[in-house]
Amino acid sequence: MRLIFAGTPEFAAHHLQVLIDSDHEIVAVYTQPDRPAGRGKKLLASPVKQLAEQHNIPVLQPVSLKAEAEQQQLRELQADVMVVVAYGLLLPQPVLDAPRFGCINVHASLLPRWRGAAPIQRAIAAGDRETGITIMQMDIGLDTGDMLVTTHCAISEDDTGGSLHDKLMAQGGPPLLQALQYIEEGTLQPQQQDDALACYAAKLTKEEAELDWQLPAAELHNRIRAFNPFPVAHFPLGGERVRVWKAQRLPDTSNQPAGTIVRADADGIVVACGTGSLLSLQALQLPGKKALPVRDILNGHGALFTPGTSLTSH
Repeated sequence: MRLIFAGTPEFAAHHLQVLIDSDHEIVAVYTQPDRPAGRGKKLLASPVKQLAEQHNIPVLQPVSLKAEAEQQQLRELQADVMVVVAYGLLLPQPVLDAPRFGCINVHASLLPRWRGAAPIQRAIAAGDRETGITIMQMDIGLDTGDMLVTTHCAISEDDTGGSLHDKLMAQGGPPLLQALQYIEEGTLQPQQQDDALACYAAKLTKEEAELDWQLPAAELHNRIRAFNPFPVAHFPLGGERVRVWKAQRLPDTSNQPAGTIVRADADGIVVACGTGSLLSLQALQLPGKKALPVRDILNGHGALFTPGTSLTSH
């Protein structure tokens, strides 16, 4: 079939490669405009644009798809399907209607759970044990369209936002190709979402990544994993921000006030949390430094983490 592909980050580029390796013809790629990046703030092409240019696929980078001229240009491509993966622009109804079989989306959750911008991280933060990929027929709502193909993926106790992103990225290709095959054969069996089960995966913010020691250790552990590698969980200490890259829940309990350092040694910095639970911090990043295992942090900065210190008073 004749496909248009729309996507921007690495997650999307992987799926573009899957389509390049298939028998389908990609007539154009849509991606976000180049953005300033790095210290020099030089304009950087998205991973999707870089891949498309390597394969001599025409690239279009509109700021918006609301203008009639942009919509007409898209219609003139005469695509059978538009495949959308983490594109980052809203598609107006005329765009959704332009391809012969409409637009389909690769979404990194088991819809209707976690509609929205950050489904991978929200699933971990909520303590979900399972997520997956949903190939969805797009409509004008936010991830509300009919489900076409679904795959499941277990979330392990060690998964971070980064590791689960990579697992789901690798898992998305086969169901995408399956959905395209069903469309081509006319054998699709779309499944309506149950809106009563829907929840929203809001965009991540740096503010919500600050740890609240009043919360149970299990919840803090989930947040630390979810926010790795972005925006990275943190807590204030001496007017500075200490980032937490890795932690571990402990089975024991404590009667110390939440936020109190109970002990600090090579095995971890143990902090009392809500409901008497304990969290062992395993890898930290001090301001202006690189992330290190706690044993190395304590060798040079042990005085910052003396047992009895309250992290809530900073």
